[in-house]
Formats: sequence, structure tokens, C-alpha cells
Amino acid sequence: MSHDHRHFHERLESQDDQSINPSANPPLAELIDPARRNVLKGGLTLAALGFFGGGLSACAKASASPLLGFKGVPVQLDPGFDRVLVAEGYRAVPFFSWGDPVESGAPVWKADASDDWQAQLKQAGDNHDGMNFFPFEGETDRGLLVMNHEYINPPLHPSGTIDLSKPRPLDEVRKEQAAHGVSVIEVKKGKDGQWQRVMESPYNRRITMLTPMRIAGPLAGHALMKTASDPAGLEVLGTLNNCATGVTPWGTFLTCEENWPNYFINRDPADYTQRVSHKRYGLSNSGTSKYYAWETADARFDATPAADQPHGGHVNEPNRFGWVVEIDPFDPKAQPIKRTAFGRFSRECAALSLGGDGRMAFYSGDDAKGEYVYKFVPTGRFDAANPKVSRDLLDEGTLYAARFDADGNGHWLALVHGQNGLTEENGFASQAEVLVNARAAADRAGATPMDRPEWAAVHPTSREVYVTLTNNDGRGSKQPVDKANPRPNNLHGQILRIAEQGADPTATAFTWELFLLAGEAKGAKDKDGKPVPANLVGTIQGDLFSSPDGLAFDAQGRLWIQTDFDDAEAAMHNMGCNMLLCADPATREVRRFLVGPRGCEITGLAWSPDGKALWANIQHPGLSYPASDGKTRPRSTTVLITKEDGGVIGG
Repeated sequence: MSHDHRHFHERLESQDDQSINPSANPPLAELIDPARRNVLKGGLTLAALGFFGGGLSACAKASASPLLGFKGVPVQLDPGFDRVLVAEGYRAVPFFSWGDPVESGAPVWKADASDDWQAQLKQAGDNHDGMNFFPFEGETDRGLLVMNHEYINPPLHPSGTIDLSKPRPLDEVRKEQAAHGVSVIEVKKGKDGQWQRVMESPYNRRITMLTPMRIAGPLAGHALMKTASDPAGLEVLGTLNNCATGVTPWGTFLTCEENWPNYFINRDPADYTQRVSHKRYGLSNSGTSKYYAWETADARFDATPAADQPHGGHVNEPNRFGWVVEIDPFDPKAQPIKRTAFGRFSRECAALSLGGDGRMAFYSGDDAKGEYVYKFVPTGRFDAANPKVSRDLLDEGTLYAARFDADGNGHWLALVHGQNGLTEENGFASQAEVLVNARAAADRAGATPMDRPEWAAVHPTSREVYVTLTNNDGRGSKQPVDKANPRPNNLHGQILRIAEQGADPTATAFTWELFLLAGEAKGAKDKDGKPVPANLVGTIQGDLFSSPDGLAFDAQGRLWIQTDFDDAEAAMHNMGCNMLLCADPATREVRRFLVGPRGCEITGLAWSPDGKALWANIQHPGLSYPASDGKTRPRSTTVLITKEDGGVIGG
């Protein structure tokens, strides 16, 4: 079963990694003067990368970090490794696993996965991802832990497999839909000092693919949102492929819909070719949809136009996904809201930067090879004295895409109808078309194609923005090499650091640098004793890693980095299982804090208000975690990490 599980995950990952950006935006090499251009043509060297304001050369000078108060853990190359290894002096215990009861009346998870879809609606979903902790007002030892459930794996079903060769059984599809979405659970610190769940809390709830959600903002009621099942275009059923998250200053949870195109199909070749809202996002146009073939049991996932149905049937259903969804964790009766002013793409996160004057920006990556970094700036300002009035600020603002210039400067390009070529003559009849087709709008505006931009994190004091670029083996072939993406066949990824002009989150100009290149050490040898190719060498000061993905700052300004690589492939590069690391932004030193079980991704972080408890997610473990007995089907699991002496995590 574990082999099938891993194979299925790898198949889904390969669908996510497709490059579909057709734009001919100029490579940054063309913007560099001839003396520097030869760096990109002649190959990558660490000396050449020192061009970035001393940023990378500073790595070699870094001294031991005062921020990192723990001993790093070693890589784990054992193919049977099936536990969590955390730094000395810490403990990591399973806290919340797929199938655990959430809502009142939920049954206890059955080890044979025979629970039906009605049970799954009340149980923890699959593949835990981004999460946040929301304390109750005036309390530090009690709060709500809110987390995404990105997608599902075959162990969800008793057979441990999903047969895509024939129409899917509706009950199986419903269970998969119920295992997507979000969980809200109440947690508190007990008298023994340990955090635990509150099992019968009125706040506990599941939000799934079967939960009605209000459409708000510029697309509410628009023709592009109307379907045969929702002729008003005002309410959509469900949210899916929820990856990273964000929070608002008024205390709500933002969940982001990532690889939603893989759930839909349009079988009409002529329509698919001319329909930008389908083709530019890579919907399937033959066979079945790329993930689970839900369309064989649930008609709304078949986006093939139907002339005999109102609004073309379900042709607009894909337009209703790819948004930021706002959830009020403290109001179980509140309907989730899809905020369409944010724009539509395969969004990883909505990382908040809040200025002292109440102005805001939310930063996001579009996780595919050659896609873009975005930010959304609400028009209004947050009023801390009256936070509830601020809620509808998310329905009006400006979406920007980033251009990274070769000299270390950058610009936010407004994706606004009538600006930067976004006109009716170029296929954008209104702001609604700009937002629904944000990728195509960024193409036209001239944004810089990036190496799979994923999570963003904002430093708690400087407001510098860090962005993970996970990897891109198509760099140098499908997208040109440039200064922000300097390695061809980039298997290991990098992290960028952005400084907004004047530390103003609403600025339209910024400076940027490569914070680090992930990968192997300088002078490393391959299994045959030959020097590792230059494109695999990183600039990490400290513990090595590949494919940075999740990213978060703690209150002390430590940068936590989570990885997502194929650990079978990574074993060849001595990277081992996926891991959680911590970096000092000043010295750039990196230390490995935690290693997960074989086959998993490490993702999602949340801290208690005092910083003494940390929750992290072990997504799609490949063996039998958390049972770790080699027999029990694996379960995505949130682990609780505490320090044995009761101190602050990482210090």
C-alpha cells in the first residue's frame, strides 16, 4: 500500500510541475549590460553571484547565530525511516491526524478506512497543510488551531487505491470531497502544562468541498461566475486544494486555493484553445481531469461547454476556484467568503504585511514553473479601533505582479484594466477579465517568470518579504536563466528577499537579493567521485537542504524553512527525508531542526502566543506514520513540538 501511495503522490506532483506559461517576457539577461551578460551565457559561478549587493558573499563571513539556540539534527537516508526526529532537548508528539473526530458526533477513525463520506464530513481531512493559531481574546493558553487539508491520497479508501480507468463511484468522490478543505479545532494548555484538544467545543467544525461559500468582490454576480447550478453567480459549493494561508488584522483565516485546475476538464478542443480562463491555467482537455476524475461522478467538474444548458452548463465552474477564501474561526455560523479582488491563480499563500498607518499588502506565489510573485494591496486602511468595519476592505484594491530587474531593483506592475496593456484590444474587456485571468494579465504586463514561487513570509519588524522558489528543471529551456532565477535545470530552488521602498507595504518599487541558493556544498562529489555540476551547488551557510517550500517567521525573527522534495531522488544528493530548518536572517546561518518520516512533506507552522509550543504538519507520510509499525496505513498528522525545559522554541 505504501508503494501505491507514494506512486500516486508522485503522479500528482508531476501534474503540478507542468510549465504552461506561453509568454515571451524578456529574460533579465537582456537587461544586463554586456559585461555582465556573459555570466548567464557562460555558466553559473559563486563569484558571479556576489553581484547582489554583497548578499551572497556575506554567507561565507557568517558567524554562529545568536538566534539559533539548538543543535542541528542529521539527515536521514534510511529508506525505512518512519518517525519524526527533532532537535536535542525537544519532543514532537502526534497531535491531530487524518480521520480524528472534529465535530460533535464524529466517529473514531477506523484503521481499515471504512468510514463513509458522511463520517468524513465530521472528521479531520487529509494532507494537512498551512495553519494558524488564533488565541481567544485576552487569553494565551487557549485558542483555535485552523488548518488546511490540501488534497487526498489513496489510503483514504479501504482498498488503498483509486481506479481512474472507469467512472468513479459517487460515494468515493464524496468522501474525497469531504476530506478536502479546512478544520477548526479548539486547543488549550492543561494543568500539566501540555496542550490538548477540546473535543466538544462549539467552535470545532469542518469546511469542505460541500460547504456553501459566498462570492464577494468584483466577480460577485458577474457572468463569468454564473453556472447552470448557480445562475446568480453569488454562491459556490466548496473550496479545494487549500495549501498555504494568511491572516487578517481583524482575526480571520485566509485559505488559498492552489492546484484547482487539476480537478476540471474541457473536452471541446476549439473552445479550450480560445478560452484563456481554461488553457492558461492548464485544465485537462482530453481523457479525464488530472487528479481524481471527479467529473465522472459529479457533473460540475466537467467544464466542457453545453449549449443546451443555462450559462453553458458548468463551463464557468473553474472560474469559481483559485481564490482567497476568508473564514471567521470564532463564528461557526459565518459563511466562508471567496474574495475575488485578490485575483485568480494557483495561489500558495496570502502573507500579510501591515504598516503602522493601517495600510496592508498580502503577498502570494503562483506555484508552477515560470509563474509569478504577486501582492494585493487593499484600497482602505485597517482601523484597529474598529476592526469589524475593516472586513470588507478585501473587496477593493490593486493586484500587482513582480518584475525583478537585473540590477537588484524591482517593480510591482499593476494588474488593472487599462494599464500595462490590459485593454479590450488585448483580451481584457474589464477588470473582471483581468482578475479571472491574472496569469495572462501578468504575462501581458511583463512580470518575471519565476522558479515555482511558493510561500512568502514577512519579517515581524523590518517588513522584508522572503519568498521561496522551490525548483524548476525547465529553467534554461522553457524559461531563460536570469538574475533572480540564476541556475539552469534548477533542481534545488532558492529564497529571495524583497525590501519594499521605505518599508511601505503599498510601495510600487522595491530592491531584492538572493537570500540563499539551496543545494549541495561547494566541492561536493557525486556517487562516482566527480564534482557536482555547478547548477546543483548552493550557497547555504550551515545545514544543506533542497526545494524550500513552506516559510514562516516566529516572533523573535527566526526564519523557519520547510522542504518539499522527492526524497528518493534527494537521497542521491545526500539530502534524505524532508525537513524543517531555521535561519538567522542577519547571519544567514541555517540549522536543521526536524526531519520527517520517509515520503512526507513538512508543511504548515503555528505557534502558541508565548512561543513555547509549535505545531507542524507531516503531510502524506509514505510508510505507516504516526503508528510507525510498518503495517498501519499512513495518516497526515499535525505534531506538537515543545522544549523539554519549557522554553521558547528555537531559542
